[in-house]
Amino acid sequence: MFGLLPKGHLARREAIWFWIFILPWVIGFILFRGGPILASLFLSFTEYNVASSPEWVALDNFTRLASDPIFIKSLQVSVYYTFLSVPLGIVVSLAMAMMLNQKGVPFLGILRTLYYIPALVAGSVAVALLFQWILNPSFGILNYLLGLFVGPNGIIPLGIVGPRWFFDPNWVVPSFVLMSLWGFGGSMLLYLAGLQGVPTTLYEAATIDGANAWHRFRNVTLPMISPVILFTFITGMIGSFQVFTPAYIVSGGQGGPAYASMFYVLYLYLNAFRRYRFGYASAQAWLLFLVILVLTVFAFRASRRAVYYESATEGEEMI
Repeated sequence: MFGLLPKGHLARREAIWFWIFILPWVIGFILFRGGPILASLFLSFTEYNVASSPEWVALDNFTRLASDPIFIKSLQVSVYYTFLSVPLGIVVSLAMAMMLNQKGVPFLGILRTLYYIPALVAGSVAVALLFQWILNPSFGILNYLLGLFVGPNGIIPLGIVGPRWFFDPNWVVPSFVLMSLWGFGGSMLLYLAGLQGVPTTLYEAATIDGANAWHRFRNVTLPMISPVILFTFITGMIGSFQVFTPAYIVSGGQGGPAYASMFYVLYLYLNAFRRYRFGYASAQAWLLFLVILVLTVFAFRASRRAVYYESATEGEEMI
């Protein structure tokens, strides 16, 4: 470690203190994260059910995944959810941030707090139970509200208007997408910070040049907050592939109906802790790691020309 320290007394002393302060995290990662990660890599090439010693099977677990219809369905569900939830979450978070960035709005601090608070419990058991009630096709409040505005007389009986949500395979993933919007407050704060970091002189110059509100948003706001958009896109994409708690609560750990809520991590959990196929589940975990890694690298590469970094010099690659 000390062979990697820089030359010079001051720089060397700062580097030593850096390693001293970060050492508890490094030790904790090696003991509680690094060890299990390496163990799961080994188990992914074995047949292991806890009751017996691991049996080396090489790439059998990965080849079996390719022919497992439930695994393929779980991957499709997660990709579909990602495709819907990530762009929608970005749009909603940015729209709310722009609304809360307006000057002269009364009680603006209170409004920002109220919009952020739901993000503290996003993805929890409580939120999943709440949305089971909200989206219940028979007595849920959302279908009730839809019933107030649909029908020849304006109000029609409960349970007739609206989708069956979690009970309809075609509406299960959109239902989870609606649930995911409950936690938009975290991304909203990031966008709010990005918006407040945009120099007002740019807006003033654009206005003098005759730019309207849409032109200012497109040519000033979006480029200036593009790093925040990239960050929320990548973190949202990673999180969308790791949905577990809402799917487990809503489906009772079964992934129904018709495997429509069988998210990737839920199927991984069922293989590991219901069927005790730890080798098979470890292969799923590493395949998920590779999928997220490839998508993340692709997102960084694709964003080189779309993301503006103020500190970058011409021709300099930020990624």
